[in-house]
Parts: sequence; structure tokens; C-alpha cells
Amino acid sequence: MFRTDPAPRPASLPVPVVDTHTHIDLVDAGFPADSAVIPSVDDPAVAKWLDEAASAGVEHVVQVGTDVASSTWAADLADSDRRVLAAVALHPNDAPLLGDIHGALNEIDHLAARERVAALGETGLDYFRTGPEGRSVQRLSFRAHIEMAKRRDKTLVIHDREAHDDCLAILDDEGAPDRVVFHCFSGDYVFAEECAKRGFFMSFAGNVTFKNAGELRKALTFVPSDHLLVETDAPFMAPVPVRGYRNEPALTAYTVSYIAEFLGKDLSKLCFQLDQNTRRAFGNW
Repeated sequence: MFRTDPAPRPASLPVPVVDTHTHIDLVDAGFPADSAVIPSVDDPAVAKWLDEAASAGVEHVVQVGTDVASSTWAADLADSDRRVLAAVALHPNDAPLLGDIHGALNEIDHLAARERVAALGETGLDYFRTGPEGRSVQRLSFRAHIEMAKRRDKTLVIHDREAHDDCLAILDDEGAPDRVVFHCFSGDYVFAEECAKRGFFMSFAGNVTFKNAGELRKALTFVPSDHLLVETDAPFMAPVPVRGYRNEPALTAYTVSYIAEFLGKDLSKLCFQLDQNTRRAFGNW
């Protein structure tokens, strides 16, 4: 569970950046989402999260869906607020639980046709929460999302947990879309090098600030500066110094500041680079 009091506000970034992966629908709902009421896209609380993010220098977000309902919500929010682009998909942990995977994929394909849907995601493979019995459906779903991303010229946003080799193998087999983002990057430096060779973007979340994330920080040093992105994956993984709080887009600023200090980069220059990278990855708002 998250702390219920608001996290302390970060200092505003000197140059605006984008939270490239967030779930604003869950920020107030808590977890698991099915135990709470998801707000409507015109709920004042939703605008508040975006306003507070802008005050911290996080002027835009990519709102990410994980099933048909949340993907529809993401697309609707993007239509109603120009600070938002949407990503739509079936999460790899959800795909094996669906009674009609093909019907759900068809609905995602229809959502992907909408103008302000910039990406297919989050899709991919998760061998941590889904056992061997569900992995064939995960792979089927992943391949279908790759095909959609290529056909519709959308970015592919990948959820990869303990499945690095298989994610790369499927991408190589299918042929990757022009723009691929490994969200909440979790690989080691060898995997970072393999992603870099393929021209993939790698997005780092608040867990890169955690004390036990030494290997993840090492991987960060192998990411080309023009393929680095940052995200919250809110409401999860709030960064140090607000670990344990409910994450939200505004807290991206803590992660960006940490990365700048860790890599020895000027904060303004890093923010500008992140913004340029994001626009190459997802387009303009």
C-alpha cells in the first residue's frame, strides 16, 4: 500500500520533460484497480495530477492502457487534454486471462486507429507473474501488437519482466517497428547494449534511484544519450526521496534530477535531450 498523504513536491525542472509512461487512472484508485472506482476523464482530480506535473516541469505525459477498458480511457483522455498522448494494449499478464483474446485484440486495433493514440503498449512478456501455462498466449498477443504497430505506424511500448531474451527474439523474428520503447527498463548492461544496437529507446523509472538498483544504474551508463527516456509508471515505484508514497507524474522530476547527478550531466541539457528523445519516440503533442 502507498502512503495516503501527498508526496513532497520536487523542485521544478529547468526545461520541460515528458513522463513517457503513466497510469493516471490508477493514481487515485490505488491497487488493485478493481477494488476502486476509476475516475472519468473529466474528473477534476485528473486535471489536478496534470497541473501539478506541469508545475514540476513535466508538461506532457503518455497515458498507458493495459486492457480494453483502460486503453479506451487513455484514448479518451488524450482526446480531451492536449497534454496527453495515449498508448493502448493488452498487458501481458492480462492477455492469458481473457476469454476472447482475438476479440480483445481487435478492439485494441480499432483504438489504435485514433489520432492521439501514439503507441501500442504496454505489451510484451512477463515471466515473473505469468507461469509457463500462460506464455503462449502472451507471445501471441505480443506478436499481434507488433503487427499492429507496424501497420498503423505507431510506437511499440514493451513490458519486459524476466523475459529479455524472448522479447528480443520475437522482435527479431517479426521485425521491429520503427520506434520501440522498453518501458521501466529492467535489464543489465549487456541487454542495454543489445537494445542500443537495434535502435530501441530505453525508459527508466523511479526504481533506478533505489539503493539496491546498482545493476540497473550500471545499465543506464550503457544507454546512448539519444535513446534515453524517463517515466513514473505511476502510481508505482515512487523514486527516492519519496519512496513509499503514491507515485504521480510530477515526481518524474526527482528521477530526472537523480539521473543527471548520477551521470554527471548538466540538468538543463539532460532535460532538453530527454524531451527531444521523447518526441522522436512518440511524436509531438
